[in-house]
Amino acid sequence: MNNAWRQISEKLTSALPRRMSGAESLPQLAILGLLSGLVTGGVILIFRLAIEWPLEHFLPGDSSEAFASETFEGLSFFARGVLPLAGAVGLGLFLHSLAPKDRKVGVVHVMERLNYHQGYVTAKSAFIQFIVGVLTVVSGQSAGREGPAVHLGAAFSSLMGQWMRRPNNSIRTLVACGCAAAISASFNTPISGVIFAMEVVMMEYTIAGFTPIILAAVSAAIVTQVVYGTDPAFSVPALTMNSLLEIPWILLMAVIIGILAASFIHIVDAMRRFNKQPILLRVIAAGVLMVPVAVLVPQTMGIGYDTVNETINGELGFWLLLSVGAAKLVITAITAGLGMPNSIIGPTLFMGATLGGALGLIGAEFSPAQASNVGFYATLGMGAMMGAVLQAPLAALMALIELTRNPNIILPGMLIITSSTLITSEAFGKKSLFLTMLKNQGLSYQSSPVIQALRRVSVAAIMDKSILRINRHLTTEEARKALTAEPKWLVVEGSKGPTSLLPAVDLARYLEDVSAEAEAEKAAENKGKKTESIDLINIPANRRDIAPVQYQATLEEALHAFETTSAEALYVQRQVAPMIQRVYGVLLKSDIESYYQYRRS
Repeated sequence: MNNAWRQISEKLTSALPRRMSGAESLPQLAILGLLSGLVTGGVILIFRLAIEWPLEHFLPGDSSEAFASETFEGLSFFARGVLPLAGAVGLGLFLHSLAPKDRKVGVVHVMERLNYHQGYVTAKSAFIQFIVGVLTVVSGQSAGREGPAVHLGAAFSSLMGQWMRRPNNSIRTLVACGCAAAISASFNTPISGVIFAMEVVMMEYTIAGFTPIILAAVSAAIVTQVVYGTDPAFSVPALTMNSLLEIPWILLMAVIIGILAASFIHIVDAMRRFNKQPILLRVIAAGVLMVPVAVLVPQTMGIGYDTVNETINGELGFWLLLSVGAAKLVITAITAGLGMPNSIIGPTLFMGATLGGALGLIGAEFSPAQASNVGFYATLGMGAMMGAVLQAPLAALMALIELTRNPNIILPGMLIITSSTLITSEAFGKKSLFLTMLKNQGLSYQSSPVIQALRRVSVAAIMDKSILRINRHLTTEEARKALTAEPKWLVVEGSKGPTSLLPAVDLARYLEDVSAEAEAEKAAENKGKKTESIDLINIPANRRDIAPVQYQATLEEALHAFETTSAEALYVQRQVAPMIQRVYGVLLKSDIESYYQYRRS
């Protein structure tokens, strides 16, 4: 029974990766995307429960009301001051106990793992992200839950792919599925989750990638809707633009929000000067700076979606909106730059809603007859700030449409989001906040078309499987017998594994050059003696130096292996048992070049 099960397992783990190694393995990836969404949806439910349960029970107010887990304003002055400071001390001590490489969390970490580690995210990093994500929000720091959710979704999807021994290109797609599912589950916005994953995290759009990512986003949304219902994250009234005469004011709002977004990114970037300071000192300093803000402007504490909802429904005055939005912008940028593991996505929506609402009230003072509802400007501000800070206009527009469920928002939304994004990127030269934070860590993000194309395909998709592993020394009879299998390549074995790649035709040519008379003569001379062997390293042949590459590797990894080893060919291997590596095929650099040229044509 055990042997039968082992044979079935070997067939599943060898055949399926071969089907999934190319860029076109849609059916298999679609199934994995669906599983990724279900797993991520469940994880996000647990994460949200870990945040909401303690806040609903310990914050003042009715726990049955909407946004009951965000009423930090009901705390006393003393509690509002002590809570973020105590939380910062706890977070600082926890992060101080970790190795520097284990302190990385959030969307930036996911992008790093995609760019430098082929999407392999560890279970340890997911555990750390869960702990710091919960502590950051519960302790009243200026934070959101979306960044940690993206990390958790990417991690569990990646771990699922690793456990199933998927090729690296499939694991990268699964990471994107996890990111999309996390955003979808957090806001109940599956479309914006898909666009966020491809525009912000992967930074590429592919037809093959859309299908599994869409299925992941949809399945995650269904999971969360079972618990939280089908309503979006905010209660948005019917909104519409009253007059086309508002367009100049919307453009002015775009300029102002673009400037504010650039300022936000600049403050985060400026904080890199403190990166050499101990993490404990930096996080505690962030907590100390949070204390006066929490005491004076408690709406900035935690996620703040209750304030966003009140803003959209026109329940807050001008000065409160202005002070809350400005305070949120400054304190979030400073604390994030110092190393507080807070999410950025939620705060951008908060800043955009409050500052957009304040600008809407200013516009209403100038032209009350034409001005739209303050909620209209607040929702436009949300989309504009998100698009400008993340440099993701399409994801911001999709989020705006799904959150409002109102087609009337599309035209002004497109106008303000694209304009503010251009102001931030072109007028001030700012990149996405996530790319800026990667740069501060001394890292970059490769997103050229060539690199993207090579990342989507595994070496198993284009390797030449017509090979035969053969010993370096063999008799003439053994050589002839080996050629009867008609291999294209001979992988020459040395004492420590494959050492060279030999075209089988060169061995056949060598054997033909040995005349029958010479063989007979040599046989007569050596009659009764041990037959002389052929040394495959010494015969005339077009041999190639060879280096290993793993079966799961992408073409990008293979190209990197060529550059670092100076090998002329790679043999594709995979561990099938302890200390046993099986060789599945060989790959030349010209194979990669031919594949890329073929895909371009």
